[in-house]
Amino acid sequence: MTADQFGRPWQRTLAMKAAPFIILVLAGLAARTSLAAAYPLIALLLFWWIASDTMMLSLLARSSGKPGAKAVLGVLAMASFTVLAGAPLALRDMALATPAILAVMGTFLVGHIAWGLIRAGKSLRAHQDRKAGWIAAASEVLPPALVRLAAAELAILHMALFRWGGPADVPADCRAFSYHRHLAPMCAVMLVLSAIEMTVYHLLLGHWSRTAAMILFVISDAGFVYLVGFIKSFRFRPVLLTPEGVRVRTGFLIDQLIPFESIARIETGFSGAQVREPGGFNAALLAWPNILLVLDPPVQRPSLVKGSRAYSKIAFRLDDPEAFVRLLRWRLGRIAP
Repeated sequence: MTADQFGRPWQRTLAMKAAPFIILVLAGLAARTSLAAAYPLIALLLFWWIASDTMMLSLLARSSGKPGAKAVLGVLAMASFTVLAGAPLALRDMALATPAILAVMGTFLVGHIAWGLIRAGKSLRAHQDRKAGWIAAASEVLPPALVRLAAAELAILHMALFRWGGPADVPADCRAFSYHRHLAPMCAVMLVLSAIEMTVYHLLLGHWSRTAAMILFVISDAGFVYLVGFIKSFRFRPVLLTPEGVRVRTGFLIDQLIPFESIARIETGFSGAQVREPGGFNAALLAWPNILLVLDPPVQRPSLVKGSRAYSKIAFRLDDPEAFVRLLRWRLGRIAP
């Protein structure tokens, strides 16, 4: 069974991440019962206490040490916002009509926003990269996971709708190696099949329910735009050879830096068993990899479900592997002791 860096099975890690959300949903449903409507003040206080306690326990579980004052204030502010936004109308009216409760909730919310804005200004001035600066600044006020998700969504939409040419995203002092040429035919087939699927089920559903057809048409259009952005990201986000190491990228899906110090061996002829054995990470997409990096020490890669995992091998595919291998071996020879 796979364990994360803290030794917990990944199923337990997933349960710990999902438990706060489930508890808040159940508390919101309980606040909508007839008993809660009969005693709105008690129900409001219980809902507020459950939200604050659940979020605080989740913060303590994620923190390796004692959480800071900013994190605690953020949890209390988020709990207050959750109660005001998720409570039924009777409980919300009770909160607005009780000055003490409204004052405490308002203090948490205003304090968190004010403190966050001050820190956001410092973060924005500290970053030379405007994109990274805005993400760091927004993370001081909003949940960092939500900010990262929004930034990723905007990046995909910008890629799909506005980037139709120009150079790839290659920072200074980096060498780019493409991998999109072998993917182009398969990606074109995926786009054609998606367009046919949208047209067919829109016509079929239109005979049964025009409303359902329009809803699914909007959803499928959004999915088609995301697919276009994801496919275009293959060309704009190549694999990079940076001053620090190899930055393995597969569009928006994978972005993993492999330090030069961790690369023990480069292989171009390898078997499927080497790629599939434990500790291997296959970053190739829709094709068989043609480069395998053996890592020592292993490299940690975060996972949304299974936590951080250590990989001792990473495989990927390039359009011109020979040039990459020559340059990488030259770089490794320059830094060898």
